[in-house]
Amino acid sequence: MKKHTARAIAYVAARLESGKTARHIYDYSTSNHTSMSGTVTPSTVNVYDYDQSCHVGGSGSGGSFSLYHYGNSAHVSLKHESKGNFSGYDYDTSSHFTAKVNGKSVSVYDYEHSSWTNFTV
Repeated sequence: MKKHTARAIAYVAARLESGKTARHIYDYSTSNHTSMSGTVTPSTVNVYDYDQSCHVGGSGSGGSFSLYHYGNSAHVSLKHESKGNFSGYDYDTSSHFTAKVNGKSVSVYDYEHSSWTNFTV
């Protein structure tokens, strides 16, 4: 999974979990703040990643989302499994991932690289 894809997933998962607006996300692996904005509701995702200059959007129901990452020209599935726990599949890299949200902290596990990336929203 690409770093910017993990960042977008972390941002969307944090917003879905909290229901709150956030204007940026911090990636501990790159020590970088990225501005992101847009709408995240239980049925719609439409956000913009200013570092990648692209949208990530899609729709969902019952906690399952079909997203499209316009920067990668690829789909991403995202499922809200339980409080703070998400799973999904990145079609760009053909890899699974999980995300854990705890308050403003988000950790994304990338099965392609067998590694965690930590974020704060």
